[in-house]
Amino acid sequence: MVKKIAVALLCTALGSSLYARGDISQSRTFIGLELGYSEVQGDTFYELGYTGDYDVEFGVRLGAEKDEWRTTFIFDYYDSADNDQNVETLLMTVDYFVLDNDSAFRPYIGLNVGYANYESTFVEDSDFIYGGQAGFVVDVAETVNLDLSYRYSLSNSDIFDHKGSIFFGVNYLF
Repeated sequence: MVKKIAVALLCTALGSSLYARGDISQSRTFIGLELGYSEVQGDTFYELGYTGDYDVEFGVRLGAEKDEWRTTFIFDYYDSADNDQNVETLLMTVDYFVLDNDSAFRPYIGLNVGYANYESTFVEDSDFIYGGQAGFVVDVAETVNLDLSYRYSLSNSDIFDHKGSIFFGVNYLF
């Protein structure tokens, strides 16, 4: 429980630091879409114990970035008919760009914290999730960038264990 609170407070502090230094108008806000390939580990009705499943996940994102930091709110939806697993995830991510912002290619590392709802036939649980991500952003135009990342999130639920995802995202900056 202490780890959860520490990660949540760290993400909140880092996220608010986007606006702490200088005027809020200096940050660039964005809205985007993401498509991913995910592995979900959770209980199912026909097989208790964590069952691995791989399928497509998609989502929407809204965020803001400055020179070194980016904060993003993400809603993702995962539904696998083959293995009867469904996960809705609401996340806040905080990313740190590790190279100079003047470059069109910007790798990053970050933390995520949020809430997930896991469902399978006769099995359902919701819980706090947390984890990390790494990836890179490529600026393809003044108002468009592409994002490729790997995100891993853990849960303390007895039914839903973790989710690992590779995402491709497109962001429109305004």
